[in-house]
Amino acid sequence: MNKDNFINDLNDIYDFLNLQKSNINKLISYLENKEFEKLTIIDDFAKELNLGINDDLRYALLTRLVSLRDDSLVQVLKKNQKDEAQIIELQEKAYCFVKNFWEEKHKNTIDYIKHNNLLTPFYQEVFQGVYNVGLKMSSWQSVWTAHIINGINKELLNMFDGDEEKVFNYLETHHLFDLGHNEILADRSYSALVKHKDEYKSKAYIEVFKEQTTAVIDELENFEENLIELEDEVYGQKWDYILYIQSLIKAFGETKTHQLVQRWADVDRAWMKIKTPIQIGHPLEYYEDHFRKAVALEWDIRLTNPEFAQNDNRVNKIKSAFAKIFEEFEGDKKFEDIYDFSLKSLDKVQLYVGRPALFFGAEFNGLFSAQVVPNDEIVTKEEGKKIFAFSDEILQSTRAKPFLKLSNEIFGQELLSEDRKFLFNETDSWHQVYDITTIGHEFGHILWCDEQTETLMNKTGNFKNIEEFKATTGGLVSFFLDESNEEKHLERQVLIDTVKRAVGLIGWMEVDEVQPYYCEGLIHLNALFDSGILSWDEKELSIDLSEQKYKILKQWYIQTYTDLAKHYLNKKDATQFLNKFAVKEDKYFMPLNTKIDSFVRFYFKRYQEIGQELDTVDYKDNYIN
Repeated sequence: MNKDNFINDLNDIYDFLNLQKSNINKLISYLENKEFEKLTIIDDFAKELNLGINDDLRYALLTRLVSLRDDSLVQVLKKNQKDEAQIIELQEKAYCFVKNFWEEKHKNTIDYIKHNNLLTPFYQEVFQGVYNVGLKMSSWQSVWTAHIINGINKELLNMFDGDEEKVFNYLETHHLFDLGHNEILADRSYSALVKHKDEYKSKAYIEVFKEQTTAVIDELENFEENLIELEDEVYGQKWDYILYIQSLIKAFGETKTHQLVQRWADVDRAWMKIKTPIQIGHPLEYYEDHFRKAVALEWDIRLTNPEFAQNDNRVNKIKSAFAKIFEEFEGDKKFEDIYDFSLKSLDKVQLYVGRPALFFGAEFNGLFSAQVVPNDEIVTKEEGKKIFAFSDEILQSTRAKPFLKLSNEIFGQELLSEDRKFLFNETDSWHQVYDITTIGHEFGHILWCDEQTETLMNKTGNFKNIEEFKATTGGLVSFFLDESNEEKHLERQVLIDTVKRAVGLIGWMEVDEVQPYYCEGLIHLNALFDSGILSWDEKELSIDLSEQKYKILKQWYIQTYTDLAKHYLNKKDATQFLNKFAVKEDKYFMPLNTKIDSFVRFYFKRYQEIGQELDTVDYKDNYIN
């Protein structure tokens, strides 16, 4: 098969995935139209959880199934007076229901590819092999969550009466973090703690989760054997895939905890060599585990949109802004080294714009809209990074989401109408805004960091809680400092997007694994309140998107980002920066600014009360031409 035919087949699969997602999204329209008789799967879901169906639960279960988010479900369960143990049990049952639903959809994708003889035998086997391994990863996910998130981490918090700083001190003092490159503490772990008498010991996944890890390794070995029999006649990357799978087998099978980071760095190195439109995703991120940053069980295929054309537009704007901000710090050699490190990382980025084709494990708890990986900065120094952006998926999902009463109450109909006209009718411009805010965010992660930054800044466990703000603001500042004016017409929509994001993230206050995004939202709210774009009189949120306020906002972001860059260059503890805007009260960070604090409490209370209620004032038919 030649490359043109292969690309045509990719287009076919891409269209199939698009259609499959559209059909799943029809469940949302049934909810909006009150066609509850067509929502039998949601009735089955409620029965599986042994819960009586009502409007709130119907919305929450639909969000869990279609959008893969369980924050609404947790709120509904709390409303129903479920205690923590009951909620954890129901979250697990919901995970299994969602897993079964999506695994069936993924099987349909494989069947479609084989039935229509799409791609080549080699790439058919890539899809089949990823699916087979994925089933084992998903089975493991439940045990992983029970042991690490709902087991050990809760034990550690109870040991120190909820004082996270004491937990981190305990883990460091007792050498319970994995060791990374050059024997320094790693910024993540590929192990889990096991309690032995009164002490915790760190053990590799293969020892803690022997049955599940062995099942994954066995399936990876089958995958490797099947690929060896075939040839990649289109891209000539057969041995790159095989070496990648072999490195995964070694990493999953490693028993020595001090070798784990190195083994997984070898996985990342092998993975960076694969540059085809069919990308396999492996364990890369570590949001779920707040303490030891145990890497989550990601496993997927990301399919690049065949129509995507590589360009340097965004990265060049990021570089230009990066240089302007760095002018403030020139002259210090150690700063120049970090600047050069980031710049070289930017130059080596591989960008893939597409959508998820198959996904398993931790990804049934939520898919990313974009991602920059690997997080291993030693590997990045050698090989660069990959950025994945799922813009087609996000646009499709955003258009499908129901309108909510809470949005109307907080933002008002005028702002929402403007935003919805843009969403449903300005597809090209929407993708440009996504490029600025979301792909810009991923490039923003790369800046101001070297191989030691996260470890040194995370002593009190809050690095991620400022890193997401740094990433988003890096993209925004590159937009604000752009002198070309070619994107100036998007200013108002970027501003609306920033307002909606900052406010919307408040709803994630009680979802531990997305705490970094909640904290990001709190810092953005300072920008919006300090500039006068948002104001709050204890009853109503006022929004002023005037040119005058926008200019003040730009200056706030540029100055705050410059201060944050210096914080990173000096590798100061992340908590020091976060505490300028928010401090922890009991379990959650709350704003220092009293007006913002009042608004956050009000919004979250309303989110708890009406966050699952549909808007009855506005409808999608008002915007779809």
